[in-house]
Amino acid sequence: MAETNKDVLICRCQEVTLAMIEEAIAEGAFSVDGIKKRTRAGMGLCQGKSCERLVEKIIAEKTGQAPADILPATSRPPVRPIKMGTIEGERNA
Repeated sequence: MAETNKDVLICRCQEVTLAMIEEAIAEGAFSVDGIKKRTRAGMGLCQGKSCERLVEKIIAEKTGQAPADILPATSRPPVRPIKMGTIEGERNA
C-alpha cells in the first residue's frame, strides 16, 4: 500500500484501523493470528471473512513475505453449552 490514511478501517466489525495493524506488525505479529490476538481483527460478526485477506496483504507488504507464506488464521467452530442429557439421549436413540 502506498501512502494511505492510517485511520482507514481494515476490520469494520471490530473497528481496527490500518495504524493498529501496522503497530502490531512492528511489535512482532507476522501472522493473521498474531494480528488477531493483538488487535481483535477478524473476531467480529464476519469472523474475518471481510478483513482476513486485507490483513494478509498488509503483513506481506510490511514484512516482505510472499502472501502464500503468511500463516492463515486458525478457525474454530462456534461453541455453545449443551445439557449432558442431550448427549446421553443421542447415544441411546
